[in-house]
Amino acid sequence: MRDRLRVVVADDERPARSLLLSMLRRFDDVEVVGEAVDGAAAVELIEREKPDLALLDLQMPEVDGIGVVRLLKRGAMPMIAFITAYDEYAVRAFELNAVDYLLKPVDAARLRETVSRAIDRLDRDDARATAVKNVRSAASAFEGASAGPLRRIPVRRKNEIVLVPVSEVASVIADGELLHMTTIRGVKHTISYRLKDLEGRLDPEEFIRASRGILVNISAITKATPMPGGMFVLSLSNGQELHTSRFHSRLLRERLLKL
Repeated sequence: MRDRLRVVVADDERPARSLLLSMLRRFDDVEVVGEAVDGAAAVELIEREKPDLALLDLQMPEVDGIGVVRLLKRGAMPMIAFITAYDEYAVRAFELNAVDYLLKPVDAARLRETVSRAIDRLDRDDARATAVKNVRSAASAFEGASAGPLRRIPVRRKNEIVLVPVSEVASVIADGELLHMTTIRGVKHTISYRLKDLEGRLDPEEFIRASRGILVNISAITKATPMPGGMFVLSLSNGQELHTSRFHSRLLRERLLKL
C-alpha cells in the first residue's frame, strides 16, 4: 500500500489555514505534516519535513508564496499548489505553467482534485519532475502579471531569511542564474532570480541598467566618468565602480546627464 500524501499548509490567516487543515484531515490518503503562519516559517518547515505537496497562500506578509518558492534550497522543492484570491488573468498564468492553484474561499471538492492530481504526479516521477521544474516559471509569470513594485527583497543567509529594503540596494550584477546584490553599506547578498524579472519588479524611476547584466540604484551614483567610445565608469556611494555598455551609456546620458 502506498504511503499517504504528505502535505504542509502556509497561510497567515488563521481561519483560512484552519479550514484547509480541517478539510485535508478528512482525506484518508493525506497526512498533514505541518502548518506555517508566514512565508519564512514555510521555508523552514518545507526544508525540514520534505513534504510531497505544499499549499501556499500568495498574499502573506514579507515573504509571500512566490517568495517561498524562490527561497527554497535546490532539491527541497515539493509540488506546489498556490492559494489565491486573484482574478482569472493570474490564474491563467498558473495554468500555462502546469502549476495547480486554489481560489479562495477554497472548496472541499476542488481541494480533493488538487490532492488527487498531486498523488497522480507522485506515482509518475516524470510528471512530478515536470511540475516542480515549472514552479519557478509560474512564479515569474505571476509576478509579471499581477504583482506591484518590490519594497523589500527576501534573501537567504545560511538558515535565516533577511529582508533587504530595495532602497538600500546599490547594484545588482547578473552571474548566470544568480544575482549578486551589493547594498549601499557594501553588504553583499546572492539570490536566485533572473535580472529581467527583478528589473520588472523595481521602480524604473529608482533603478537604471548600466549594461546588459548590471542594474544600478540611481540614488547611489555619485559620479559618471567618461571613457573612450562614449562609455562611462559609474562610481557608487559604496565604493563600487561599474562600467556601462555603449548602448546603455546613451540611455544614461538622456536620463541623468542632461540639465
